[in-house]
Amino acid sequence: MEALKIWSLSSKPFTLRHLLHFASSSASLTTTKHSYSTHVLRCCSTTTTRTAGRNRRQSSSSSSTSDRDAIRALRLKKVEELRSKGLEPYAYNWDRTHTANHLQEIYKYLANGEESNGESDQVSIAGRIVARRAFGKLAFLTLRDDSGAIQLYCEKDRLLNDQFEQLKAHVDIGDILGVSGSMKRTEKGELSVCVSSFSILTKSLLPLPDKYHGLTDVDKRYRQRYVDMISNPEVADVFRKRAKIVSEIRKTVELLGFVEVETPVLQGAAGGAEARPFVTYHNSLGRDLYLRIATELHLKRMLVGGFEKVYEIGRIFRNEGLSPRHNPEFTTIEMYEAYSDYQSMMIMAEEIVTRCALAVHGKLTLEYQAMTLLQYEFYCRVYFICLHEDTPKTYAGFINLPLNNVSERLGVEICLERPWRRETMHNLVKEATAIDFNDLGDDLEVAKDVTFRTLGSGLEGKDKSAIAACPSVGHLVNELFEIIVEPKLMQPTFVLDYPIEISPLAKPHRRHVGLTERFELFICGREMANAFSELTDPMDQRGRLEEQVRQHNEKRASVASEADGADGKSKKDDDESYEVTLDEDFLTALEYGMPPASGMVWPSLLFYNFPYIYFYKPIMVEGNGFVPGTRNRQTGDAVDKLCKYPRCYCFSRPQDSAVDSIQRLGGLAMAISPTFWASGINTMVESGFDPL
Repeated sequence: MEALKIWSLSSKPFTLRHLLHFASSSASLTTTKHSYSTHVLRCCSTTTTRTAGRNRRQSSSSSSTSDRDAIRALRLKKVEELRSKGLEPYAYNWDRTHTANHLQEIYKYLANGEESNGESDQVSIAGRIVARRAFGKLAFLTLRDDSGAIQLYCEKDRLLNDQFEQLKAHVDIGDILGVSGSMKRTEKGELSVCVSSFSILTKSLLPLPDKYHGLTDVDKRYRQRYVDMISNPEVADVFRKRAKIVSEIRKTVELLGFVEVETPVLQGAAGGAEARPFVTYHNSLGRDLYLRIATELHLKRMLVGGFEKVYEIGRIFRNEGLSPRHNPEFTTIEMYEAYSDYQSMMIMAEEIVTRCALAVHGKLTLEYQAMTLLQYEFYCRVYFICLHEDTPKTYAGFINLPLNNVSERLGVEICLERPWRRETMHNLVKEATAIDFNDLGDDLEVAKDVTFRTLGSGLEGKDKSAIAACPSVGHLVNELFEIIVEPKLMQPTFVLDYPIEISPLAKPHRRHVGLTERFELFICGREMANAFSELTDPMDQRGRLEEQVRQHNEKRASVASEADGADGKSKKDDDESYEVTLDEDFLTALEYGMPPASGMVWPSLLFYNFPYIYFYKPIMVEGNGFVPGTRNRQTGDAVDKLCKYPRCYCFSRPQDSAVDSIQRLGGLAMAISPTFWASGINTMVESGFDPL
């Protein structure tokens, strides 16, 4: 037999009840030296494993093409059977009187076993069936609509004609039903609609993802958002919150006198940022056009034209990589105000964020990525270690996540009460590194030498490479800020006065040479807003943009010279090969004169608490046993199942540096041996094990 050890960090009894089902009654060991209590979960024997594996493959094969086609064919047959009985499975409409959430609110007074049979208590609702259970002459279905879910109590004697038989024969999970009936609360306390009649409004032809695994393929979730929203209704809440945020921003800036405008999406030159654009071809004009990479330059043209307060909520397109924080198509909210500077934009940023928080959450103190108590226990106390592979001593540091750091494990409390902290980038870097770059001057080699001598042992290889590649002291300061400081800025913080080298569109600081009047707002370790006192000097602007083009062309030439293989392509060809050109029309507009102004931009999706699964893909830390795409199937299948959980990190042989990183992130670390058969984990997951 294979066995799976679960180690908790204290000698207290293990309390996850749904795991104890798998625990051996006598499998409790104690390691005195480390004060661990041990629970051994017995998995299947080899023979049973093979059989269970086949059964599991059969039970979860609805996602396979053959079974999917078979289910679709069966449901198409049901469609024809319904039509042969004069029942149209794709209705025109349904007159509903209530939503699920409305019913939950109106009839919350009903006691267990009580039914409301008044004439005014006849209700009509509609929604998708997401669960069903049938017992002889009784069936329970769960109906979900846009507002929530409610149980349908279907009793044979209550339904008209032969509808109960129709329910059992023709209604599947995924179908959209309209139902009528009265309200009751079951003896177990579940508010239900006692169905007197129903109609199939839409017959679903394809099966939904199964109950426990759900739609766990992250790429597929983004490609098929409609299935994602059916399987995970919390996703729809994200869209609702986003709509509230955009609406609140619009209300706020319009109250302040801003005018909403629309600027071109197709542009002759991709300006306002340094990013690879999407390129298309205009047949009538006979020239290339670019999907915009920023709205900035056209909004500034509006200021030149006489508008004093303008904003745009628009889509941006950048032909770059994909990650949980980057998407080729995204929304920005950008605004400009004449006769103001970046100090004014800080006040506006505070106003907008606090208004959005009140609109979405109703308060200014928020929990960021807070866990439930069950999740907390799971993350802090449960660790999977293969019995025959490693000893507890090997993992002493690996599993030592402090239980007393409750605030870190249960989320971070974010206070949005004003005023917010304001600090310069140089001072924040100095606090974090003890290096004062103001004293080092502009000597890049000296600055790099001091950096490596002070921080070298604590830097990862990729960070060292990034620092070594910095072309100026300003770039170096910014690199250190992003590596060391940025992830720790949990409370609202305005980071001020960025180096001029990385701020080509910002006005020079009025008191400090080499800096600009620019700030970025950080909350929860993420950039929320970016704002400048805008550069209005046309000659200075031309010089900076020309320098930006020159630096890009140097990188491009350097990359082109590094041929990679016989095809002559560079290793970074896809990253650096695009062309950057000056937007001469924008420079011409500046020469007509733009008033003093400030501007601010932010992505609207960063205003609410990020869901664990939907916008954050669990990180796979590569070990000796497997790497993504090449790991062995048994371990890989287990990892795929477990990695649907948030902040879940899997290894075959964890390295100390990776373990330290996970502890800093507060994640769950799992050690899965290359020789460990995945059947144990599969059995746990498919039998209902779900820490969420």
